[in-house]
Amino acid sequence: MKAIIPVAGIGTRLRPHTHTQPKALVPVAGKAILLHIVDMLIENGVTDFVFIVGYLGIKIRKFILAHYKDSGLSVEFVVQEPREGIGHALYIARETYRNEQNILIVLGDTIVQLDLSEFLNCGHSVLGVSKVDTPGQFGIAELNGKGFIKKLIEKPKIPKSNLALVGFYKIAEPELLVKALEHIIENNIQTLGEYHLTDALMHMVTNGSQMRTMPVDNWFDCGKSQSLLDANAILLARQNKQQEPGEKYPNTIIIPPVSIGSNCQISNSIIGPNVAIGDDTSVTYSIIGNTIVGSFSELKSIVLNNSIIGNDTRLWGLSQRLNIGDNTEINFTE
Repeated sequence: MKAIIPVAGIGTRLRPHTHTQPKALVPVAGKAILLHIVDMLIENGVTDFVFIVGYLGIKIRKFILAHYKDSGLSVEFVVQEPREGIGHALYIARETYRNEQNILIVLGDTIVQLDLSEFLNCGHSVLGVSKVDTPGQFGIAELNGKGFIKKLIEKPKIPKSNLALVGFYKIAEPELLVKALEHIIENNIQTLGEYHLTDALMHMVTNGSQMRTMPVDNWFDCGKSQSLLDANAILLARQNKQQEPGEKYPNTIIIPPVSIGSNCQISNSIIGPNVAIGDDTSVTYSIIGNTIVGSFSELKSIVLNNSIIGNDTRLWGLSQRLNIGDNTEINFTE
C-alpha cells in the first residue's frame, strides 16, 4: 500500500521553530515528528511513500533520503506550489497514486496511535476519528444508522457530531478520490479559502462511496506547541528506555521518562520528568522538566518547564550576589 504524506505547510502555530525547519522535522520524544509517522507505517509493512513538500521542502527531501538510505523504500517527492490546502496538495500529486488499489493519506504533523492492521484490513475506505470537545475547530464526520459516513464537513459553525477527523485516512478507491479532487478544483469549491480533502471525500460519499470511521487510541496534533509537549510526555513514557548510568552525568538527578541524545554533557542538574534532549547538547546547573531541547544547544543556570528550545541555542540564566539584612522581602518572580 502506498502512503501519501503532505508536509508542505508553513507551520505558523509553531513559530519561531518553523522559521528555519519544516514542522514535520520538529523533534518529539527524541526524534522528528515525521520519523514517528514513517517508522510506524514501515513497521506495518508500508514501503512505498509519496511526500508532498513545499515550504523548506529541500530539507525534508535531504532528511528522508539520508535517514532511510539503503532501506529499500520507494520514495517520491512532489512539490506543491502554490500551497492552497490539503485537497490541493493531493490534487497536485494525483498521478502518483490514482492507479493504486488502496492508499493511505497521513498528515505530516499528526501522530496517531491505533491498531493499524485492523485499519488497513477494513474493506471500505476508513477515516481515523477522535471525539473532541470543540468540534467546530475540526473536520467532522456524521454517521448514519449503519455506521457509515453520511456527511463530512470542515469546521462546521453548528456541529452535529463530535467525531473529529484526525488526519489519517485509508482510501479504497483512489481513482474516485482523484475525480473528486478534480471536481473541487475545477469548480473552485473552497472552504475558508482553501481546497480541503474533507470536501473531496464528501463528494465521494454523495456519489455513493461507502466510508467508515475508526476511533484512534491517541491523537497528537503536533502543529501546536502544547500538543507537542503532550505528545512528548506520552511517547517518552511508552518508550520505556533504560536510563544512562548515574556516573555518566556528574551530580545530576534524572527523573524518568527522559530521552537524552548522543554526546551530551550534563552535570549538576535535575533532568525530568518528560524531557527530551537532542544530540551534542550541554546542560549545567539547571533544572529542566516537561521540555524539549534541540541539538547543539547550551543551557546553563536555568530553570525550564513546559518549554521548547530549538537547535543551536545558547541559554544562560541570571545569577545574583546578595547581601541582605533583617526584615527583608525580595521577589524575583514578578
